Amino acid sequence: MNDSMELAERTLSRTEAYTGRILSVHVDQVRLPNGAQAEREVVDHVDGAAVLALDQRNNVLTVTQYRYVFGRPLLEIPAGKLEPGEDPALGALRELKEEVGAVPDEFLPLGRLLPAPGCYGEVLHLFLARGLHMEEARPDEDEFLIQERIPFDEMVHRIMAGEIEDAKTVAAVLKAKLLLNL
Repeated sequence: MNDSMELAERTLSRTEAYTGRILSVHVDQVRLPNGAQAEREVVDHVDGAAVLALDQRNNVLTVTQYRYVFGRPLLEIPAGKLEPGEDPALGALRELKEEVGAVPDEFLPLGRLLPAPGCYGEVLHLFLARGLHMEEARPDEDEFLIQERIPFDEMVHRIMAGEIEDAKTVAAVLKAKLLLNL
């Protein structure tokens, strides 16, 4: 017998609680594997893409932006929401150009990330970009960004010291460290 099937929860009913521009919330009643019932609160969010862009000196192109939810600015790699049906690689390239003005010669997938699978239905697609050609950045009208180039080793150090907490940034940097042996 498949062990994952033994863990499956079956939806009994769903109540839509909220529908917004980029997310919706629903509350499901589910049947647990042991037969008991439970409630699951779920946030469905559009998928996103993020890019770890390395320049010729192995500096990471980053953006710092104010994150209202946490009440402070966070240092992150360029990222953004995907349009419905948009190819993750194309969305990632769009965000990279918009936020920092970079167009890469080399573009590799770094896998997918589930930011908070306990209640949050978003998939983040991670990419690595190198061989960068710089153009003018064109952030969205509601994006206020500080662009910075940070040495890769410093990014790793700041992640391990707990100074960089953004999940997509942490995951992309550490994956690249292992992949590239930096």
